Amino acid sequence: MGIFERFLSVWVGLGIIAGVLLGSLLPGLFQALAGIEFAHVNLVVAVLIWIMIYPMMIQVDFASIRDVGKRPKGLLLTLAVNWLIKPFTMAGLGVLFFHHLFAPFVDPQSANEYIAGMILLGVAPCTAMVFIWSQLTKGDANYTLVQVSVNDLIMIFAFAPIAAFLLGATDIAVPWQTLLLSVALYIVLPLLVGFLTRRTLTRLGGASRVEAFTAHLKPWVILGLVGTVILLFGFQAETILARPTAIGLIAIPLLIQTYGIFAIAYAGAKWLRLPHSIAAPACMIGTSNFFELAVAVAISLFGLHSGAALATVVGVLVEVPVMLSLVWFANRTRHWFV
Repeated sequence: MGIFERFLSVWVGLGIIAGVLLGSLLPGLFQALAGIEFAHVNLVVAVLIWIMIYPMMIQVDFASIRDVGKRPKGLLLTLAVNWLIKPFTMAGLGVLFFHHLFAPFVDPQSANEYIAGMILLGVAPCTAMVFIWSQLTKGDANYTLVQVSVNDLIMIFAFAPIAAFLLGATDIAVPWQTLLLSVALYIVLPLLVGFLTRRTLTRLGGASRVEAFTAHLKPWVILGLVGTVILLFGFQAETILARPTAIGLIAIPLLIQTYGIFAIAYAGAKWLRLPHSIAAPACMIGTSNFFELAVAVAISLFGLHSGAALATVVGVLVEVPVMLSLVWFANRTRHWFV
């Protein structure tokens, strides 16, 4: 395990602190950065997200999909959790907490925006960080590639319709043009560039060339991740410092969702008698979020300083420590599986 994986929570924590401090000390700088956008998509955030996810996308081997028929249960579990359960439980928890339980503490507009941010997190299952979670749980790397590849293909077609349906169900107007642009920018294009890069590298030197190339890019992944976190928390610094209670309110349903979805997926994996090397990554994919996409779409749809963007940023805040705790739990319960 490299220094990046070993101290992942440290890098993210430092990025959060740096973002809040810089955002409060240099608000003009972050306002200027926020203004660099095209079609409501912030270009600085887009570049950093691309830097982060491009090396991950190179690892996605679509040729491995042909092997899915040999062991379909793990894939079916992942897809069922991702697309039939997770988006709807997230939306349900959002409505329950912000339209009912927390209604006395949150104004209606903010409540709707918080729900929207939660929905965007729920409809964006993990596609990049899952490679790290799989490695930390000693998952089957090839099968993880199959799961991620199929999941990404489905996300291309399913993200926008499901997000639009759930956002519409909560009476939030959905600009389809911006939503589809975000899907193309953060899913379709990175996958395409990653595929072409992988094919070129494979022709030049095989799998070893791919591994060597992605290893050289790992420092850029760190830069992209920390830079994205700094920017996101810098953009939201004033809101975070002015409304710390809102952070806690948003975090509560997100924590319930994360641990609840993992429990459902883990129980399903045990019931299906999956080997741990397949079960653990399958549950991590369903539990974790493609927060890069969720944040980007929230910013595109509702603005950098919206409640929706804040909710997705809180998702970043919650995700890393929670996922590391689940990695620990999965490793400690390895003996539960065949």
